[in-house]
Amino acid sequence: MGGSTDSETRDATTQDFETHDVEDPAQEARRARWTAVGAGALLAVVGLAASALRSTGSQTALIPVSYASGAALCAGASVLGSRGRTRRALWLMVAGVMVMAMGDQFD
Repeated sequence: MGGSTDSETRDATTQDFETHDVEDPAQEARRARWTAVGAGALLAVVGLAASALRSTGSQTALIPVSYASGAALCAGASVLGSRGRTRRALWLMVAGVMVMAMGDQFD
C-alpha cells in the first residue's frame, strides 16, 4: 500500500506546530517595541484630550495639569519603547496612567 499511515500524518502535523511555535527573537522584540510605541502614543493623545476638555470647565488647575503630566509620561514611554526599552516604557506608562487617575480623583 502506498498511502501514509495515521501515525506518520500525526508526526508531520506535530512537527509543523512545533516549528511555528518557535519565533524569531528579533521579531518578538520588534513587536514589543511597536506595541510600546502604539500604547504610549495612544495614552498620550487621550491624556492631552482629557486635559484640554478639563481645562475649559475645571475650577482648579490641578486637574488639567495632572492629565497633561500623565500624557507627558506616556509620551516619554513611547519614546523609550521605540528605542527598545520596553520594560521601562511599560512602567512609565503605568506611572502616567496613575497620574491621570489621580487627576480624575481630584475632579
